[in-house]
Amino acid sequence: MGRRIESLIPHGVRNFLRRLLSDARGNVALMFGLTLPVLVLITVGGVDVHRASTVRANLQDALDAAALAAARSPYTDPEDLTEVGLASLRANLNAYPDILLLEESATFELSEDQVVIANARVNVKTLVANIFLPPYGQFMDEYLPVGAHSEVNRSSKNLEVALVLDITGSMSGSKIESLKDAADELVDMVVQDLQTPFYSKMAIVPYSMGVNLGSYANSARGTPIGARGISHMAWASATARNITGITRASPGVVTSASHGLVTNDYVWIRNVSGMGQVNNRAYRVQRISSSRFSLQSWNGSSWVAVNTSSYSNYGGSGEVRKCLLSDCAVQVTAPGHGLVTGDGVYITGASGMTQVNNRPYIVTRQTDNTYSIGVNGADWGAHTSGGSSWCGQDGCQWRVFYNTSGTLRAFEISTCVSERAGTEAYTDASPGSNRVGRNYPAPGHGCPGAVIRPLSSSKSTLKNLIDDLEIGGSTAGQIGAAWGWYAVSPGFNSLWPSASAGAYDDNDLMKAVVIMTDGEFNTPYCTGVIAADAGSGSGSASDHINCNATNGDPYDQTAALCVAMRAQGVVVYTVGFQMNANGRGAQVLNGCASSGSAFLPANGADLSEAFKAIGRDITRLRISR
Repeated sequence: MGRRIESLIPHGVRNFLRRLLSDARGNVALMFGLTLPVLVLITVGGVDVHRASTVRANLQDALDAAALAAARSPYTDPEDLTEVGLASLRANLNAYPDILLLEESATFELSEDQVVIANARVNVKTLVANIFLPPYGQFMDEYLPVGAHSEVNRSSKNLEVALVLDITGSMSGSKIESLKDAADELVDMVVQDLQTPFYSKMAIVPYSMGVNLGSYANSARGTPIGARGISHMAWASATARNITGITRASPGVVTSASHGLVTNDYVWIRNVSGMGQVNNRAYRVQRISSSRFSLQSWNGSSWVAVNTSSYSNYGGSGEVRKCLLSDCAVQVTAPGHGLVTGDGVYITGASGMTQVNNRPYIVTRQTDNTYSIGVNGADWGAHTSGGSSWCGQDGCQWRVFYNTSGTLRAFEISTCVSERAGTEAYTDASPGSNRVGRNYPAPGHGCPGAVIRPLSSSKSTLKNLIDDLEIGGSTAGQIGAAWGWYAVSPGFNSLWPSASAGAYDDNDLMKAVVIMTDGEFNTPYCTGVIAADAGSGSGSASDHINCNATNGDPYDQTAALCVAMRAQGVVVYTVGFQMNANGRGAQVLNGCASSGSAFLPANGADLSEAFKAIGRDITRLRISR
């Protein structure tokens, strides 16, 4: 059939049709024309897909930062959180002009588990959307939507932070005000309004020449030994007898009618005119008659005759009185006084013999109930009643000591503390059996009024303490550092059971100590008094005890404390306000810091930034997803 039809077609026409059907040269152009729109779509669309992927990564970074900002804020309400988060998100997307943030769809919310959940979307201007491809038309919208999701734990751990603040005299003027502002900001950053499921607490440790423990002092350094009541004080055992003559001879002979003395009695002579060399001294008597006797004096090893031949001529008057003791000193009766020879004592409140009051003495023990103060009371009144005998050793209410010039001084104990000595000097062992050092400050160089505040989650309590800080005193930075550690140590929980610190081995707990100072550590102690080798600026040398620091150099003490607390997992931050970056103080602060680098702000603005940086690092908000 097919052949018959073909035979009907003229030969020339058949050849033309064969050539036309067998020619494939136009297929390429036809196929290219048909596939061109698809190729353009794939090529340009790939660029858009890549751009969208890049935008998604950038949006994720920006949203993570915004979620962190919202989480660091004190807010809990979604509206407030969103305001903070959007501000951060806008700022971070400013670098991408082709991205349109869909603000109405952005959300920042706080879950019950204290996780800030953030969602955001942007539109990305596409390249394909503006291309019209006939016969297909416009394939896509003008903008490509891109979204991101972020979750940030507001606090993934419990926080215990001790803020150690220098309130010494050098912090005067604008420096203390800058410190208060910066410390208040740090409180706001660290202590969260919500204390569940994780808590965040802070302790404030103000220090100058020591740390004031207030009502915690007795539990930390022991209760001071109190006074013993005085029942009697006297130096003479008989009434005075008038002197009518003294010879210039060896030995000199005294005339005193009916003197009533016997050999080896002890007497005190005073108010002699002319021969003044015999006045106000104790002698031993060698009786000659009822009206005459010669004198012996103690030369340090024995009693020897007094040679008066070189003295001035006797000019009349004078009196002699028999003494209770060989040195004619006042003898104090204070039952159960507990003193031994060489101990110090401080006497208050005696009536009659008032001149004995408020003075330090070195005692010679007589009996369990009596002692001598080594000072004659011939010019004092007679004791009539009362009085308190205070021991003068380290651990007593009063500390009696010799200063670096050999002068006897007496300082009363304060509620401040000094370094802990002995084998537990650089540990946080409980103070129940390992007492910290007592502190006996000099008048005018006293214990700071601000009392340590143990761990608290009350922002108002912490900030009120900070805002009320007053300056004064020298710099015992080693004591401040120690109590910063103790404030977050479970070993010291016996001091403040209602503000106790958590265990060291708790994986859900972070402990940190922030040590701030503006000066050189210049105030170490020996048995509760500023040591003889204290540095310049630690007060008058006349107020320093005549022994060197028990624990040595304050910087070395601080370094040892930092090593010990870091070994327990405590993170240490240090701040040297307006300190010489090349000085020893800055070097020690660098060595103390867990990071190996201290903050060294030069002014108030820098101090604020340093505390903010510490706050950000302490919170360490972790992006969970």
